[in-house]
Amino acid sequence: DDSLKRLRTDYIDLYQLHGYDPLTPMDETVRALEDVVRSGRVRYIGVSNWLAFRLARAIGKQEAATYARFDSVQPRYNLLFREFERELFPLCAEEGIGVIPYNPLAGGLLTGKHSQASGPLEGTRFTLGNAAQNYQSRYWHDREFDTVEAIKGVSKDSGIPMVQMALRWVLANPVITAPIIGASRAEQLDDSLAAVEAPLPADVKTRLDEITEEYRRGDALR
Repeated sequence: DDSLKRLRTDYIDLYQLHGYDPLTPMDETVRALEDVVRSGRVRYIGVSNWLAFRLARAIGKQEAATYARFDSVQPRYNLLFREFERELFPLCAEEGIGVIPYNPLAGGLLTGKHSQASGPLEGTRFTLGNAAQNYQSRYWHDREFDTVEAIKGVSKDSGIPMVQMALRWVLANPVITAPIIGASRAEQLDDSLAAVEAPLPADVKTRLDEITEEYRRGDALR
């Protein structure tokens, strides 16, 4: 209720749990979400960064109790992080759950503008705020830069700019509802929005899938 007052609204369209809480019993979590949906304070509910088995367990409890079901998931997903293709995405497809991934450009590494030798550019995800170290830990490695170089080759051959190609690859997965994009300048937003103007050619997707296949294996990921 206090959150609604601060937001100056009577209800929230989508309320998502950010991360799994191992300290709270699952039954208590789904019951609390049912209460806020039933009261009209929340229209839809979702989760972020949940593994497939936990989501499946929660859905089972929601169905058994005839509670409101999860409508969305928000996972990290991009060409350099494909682990959720293995279990979470098939579950979402089967259960009709929307997928709104974040980090589709890998914090900007998939723009191709960063150089490992020169270090992170100022004013980017890799230098700003408390999350900068996390982004460097995720992506600032030899393997990722080697992969980005290979992706640049596909971009050059296809004539599709890096940003648009990376976003079109995400959108080419039929389970994706819409990726979450960010921008610090208007031209960055224009580049991202241009991704929806055309689909990713099948041959380009195949090449990108092959280049990034190792990122689909959970044991190969950070």
